[in-house]
Amino acid sequence: MNNPAEIQIRPLTADLCVAPQLPPEAMAEVARAGFASVINNRPDFEGGPDQPTSSAIEAAARAAGLEYRHLPVAPGYQSPEEAAAFAQLLQELPKPVLAFCRTGTRSTKLFALSQQAPQG
Repeated sequence: MNNPAEIQIRPLTADLCVAPQLPPEAMAEVARAGFASVINNRPDFEGGPDQPTSSAIEAAARAAGLEYRHLPVAPGYQSPEEAAAFAQLLQELPKPVLAFCRTGTRSTKLFALSQQAPQG
C-alpha cells in the first residue's frame, strides 16, 4: 500500500490501517493506495451538517471499486457488541482495510477491543 500524502494513514496491522475523517473525494485515492475496503466508524452528523454522510462516502467508495461498511459508534465508549461487529467486518471484508472516524482513535480502540473479544 502506498500512503497518500493528503490522507493521514496509520497502520495497525499488515491488513488494517486507520485514518481521520475521509471525504467522498478521498475514496478514489484510497483505492489507488491499494485498499480494498473502507469502514466508517463515525455516526452521520456527529460533526455537524458539514460532515460528509455515510451514503455520500459509500457512493464514492463503491464508484472507486471499494467495499464499504458503516459501523457508527460513539466517541466516548465502544461496546463489546460494537467490537465484535468490527471483528466480524475484519474477517469478512477484502483486505487491506482502511477504517476511519473523526481522528482515527475510535477505530483504533475498536480494533484493540476486537482483538480481546472471543472470536466466533
